Amino acid sequence: MDFTTHKPVTVLTGENCVTENAAVFASLGRRALVVSGRRSADLCGAMDDVAAALASVGATYVRFNVIPENPPAPLCHEGGALARQENCDFIVAIGGGSALDAAKAIAAYAANPECGIDDIFDDAKRTADGLPIAAIPTTAGTGSEVNRYSVLTVDGGAKKKTFKASSAYPKYAFVSSKYTASLDENYTVSTALDAFAHAMESYLSPKSTEVSENAALYAAGEIWNILFNGMYADGERDAGGFTKVQREKLTNASCAAGIAIDYTGTGFPHPLGYSLTLTRGIPHGRACAVFAGAYINYNLLTAAGEEKIAKLAAHLGTTAEEMARRIPEMSGLLDLKIDAEEREELIDRVAGAGNYANSPYVITRGEMSDIYARLFG
Repeated sequence: MDFTTHKPVTVLTGENCVTENAAVFASLGRRALVVSGRRSADLCGAMDDVAAALASVGATYVRFNVIPENPPAPLCHEGGALARQENCDFIVAIGGGSALDAAKAIAAYAANPECGIDDIFDDAKRTADGLPIAAIPTTAGTGSEVNRYSVLTVDGGAKKKTFKASSAYPKYAFVSSKYTASLDENYTVSTALDAFAHAMESYLSPKSTEVSENAALYAAGEIWNILFNGMYADGERDAGGFTKVQREKLTNASCAAGIAIDYTGTGFPHPLGYSLTLTRGIPHGRACAVFAGAYINYNLLTAAGEEKIAKLAAHLGTTAEEMARRIPEMSGLLDLKIDAEEREELIDRVAGAGNYANSPYVITRGEMSDIYARLFG
């Protein structure tokens, strides 16, 4: 796929794209706040590459390596204050979706010192563009490096809320599969399922365009071939059980799926899955995947959904029925049990999400409950 067509973000690819494009950092500023989790950026080698690239252009940095999964808005507010205190003029984000999403919020808080924690979500209160961002994904799942979405936890971690702004796009994305080679099989599959959900939900969206559909089909095809058909398996396998070619294809597919949802947003598996992630600690990709069968079957009830799903299935060389069965099976969550009281609480957390309207079939509150009941007893 040609990533240069996604104009808001300049995508740089290749195994050593960070060190080979060090001049890019000089174009962003002189002092960076490097945002990451506690250990992942160091373990995968990305931090070493960033430090070398920054040093080579005379830029300095300070680290904010405290980002957890499901980043809380108050922590991002702290990061913004640190960026101002340290006179940082750009952000380098290293990590999975949590670190990259947090960096977008931190960049906005840094540029808007008058903003309180909740003000970031209000365009009228957030008046200045965020600091420029260079994003370096270390997982193949969210595609956050090429879109403007920043999903944060609010209300003490009880809910998720999305910050988005035109200035939240990273200026540059450095996409290298070598940073994913240390991920284990469980994490790799979960993040790939997240990217597949992005591709499928974007493809079915009423907001889809020719560009988003092409990106979605490319991403879905690569991920399906690897996860469900075992393709590109010849060659030496890394510690997680994947070949170098598989890692490259999953990384590029994740980026493409991130481009697709930048045009369209996601569908209802995402909000329904958020509740499982927040309350049960279930990885986001698996939480989305378990709802894929319901997503496919409800959308088959509409003419537009039936047509789109048929085209997607044909592209993958499979059927709608097989997709609706195999994706939830791969989630590993079909033995999960949720009683009626908890079910209604989980649905209440995400009942107002805009994602529900973003597919040919729009499920009702009662249908959300039916989906949970059928899946989890």
